[in-house]
Amino acid sequence: MKDPLIILCPPRSFSSVISTMIGEHPQIYGFPELHLFSGQTVEDIMIREEKAGNSGPPGLIRTLAQEHDGVQNSRSIIKAIAWFRQRKHWSTKKLFDYLLNLVDPLMGLEKSPETGGKKKYLERSYRWFPNAYYLHLTRHPVSTRKSLKEFYESKKRKKTKITAKYEVDGLIIWYLMHYNIVNFTNTLPVGQTMRLKGEDLLSNPDLYLPQVAQWLGLSTDSEAIEAMKHPEHSPYAYVGPAPVRGGNDPKFMRDPKLRLGKVKEPSLTQFFAQNKWQWASDLYRDILEEAGLNLLTETEISVEIMRLANVLGYD
Repeated sequence: MKDPLIILCPPRSFSSVISTMIGEHPQIYGFPELHLFSGQTVEDIMIREEKAGNSGPPGLIRTLAQEHDGVQNSRSIIKAIAWFRQRKHWSTKKLFDYLLNLVDPLMGLEKSPETGGKKKYLERSYRWFPNAYYLHLTRHPVSTRKSLKEFYESKKRKKTKITAKYEVDGLIIWYLMHYNIVNFTNTLPVGQTMRLKGEDLLSNPDLYLPQVAQWLGLSTDSEAIEAMKHPEHSPYAYVGPAPVRGGNDPKFMRDPKLRLGKVKEPSLTQFFAQNKWQWASDLYRDILEEAGLNLLTETEISVEIMRLANVLGYD
């Protein structure tokens, strides 16, 4: 069984399209979002998902249906849910190992954005898989903020419950998650982690996809690179059958083909000069203090966001 490739990023970081592209390499199995690093046991995951109105992580259930029955339909999904619920006393490590064994000899790719949300999730991933590859995927903070805002607004229009923690300004989410990821990846041995701007890969896949494959020690031949440019071939690139439809970004699943062209990057300096963003509420302050940052003025947090953006190659 091969150690996995784990993609680390905040939500709305092009993770669905890019992880699915990489997952189409003939030596990789691209999982949808599994959400397994956020709990110690399957029961932990069940409780968490039930609070969100799910029978289990949609991507995990779809994977079980696909790998157990070779197809995703309502019947195979119901069977997968039953299989999952019967193993509530399994550790989540045992379940992930089970999935990796199912797809062996391929390398499994996991990309749940929530992994970067807490230090303990990142530490758990490393404790489970100390030899895993970690790809730190980034997107410009202003673009991430805009995409998060659009996503939450769509949830409100559909009257989907959004908890208070998701009302935080997208720049704070961007900062805190990348802060966690940078601190984590800086502790890894040379060669175990790679940082990649999503804008670069989507603007020039023929340059960056071979670099990713070479870093992983996989084939870089033309057939492999061409396969990676077709995310629409993944069994998880489309909306799943009822009652489990998710597992990837809904917008991506409605149109999963790679759209070629230069991905523009806005100016963070210009954003701060032209916008007043109301971040300094008690909610934001609590989140920052929980992360040990204690940056309590607009100037301080703006400076920190700019500093981290520069580290990640944005201005």
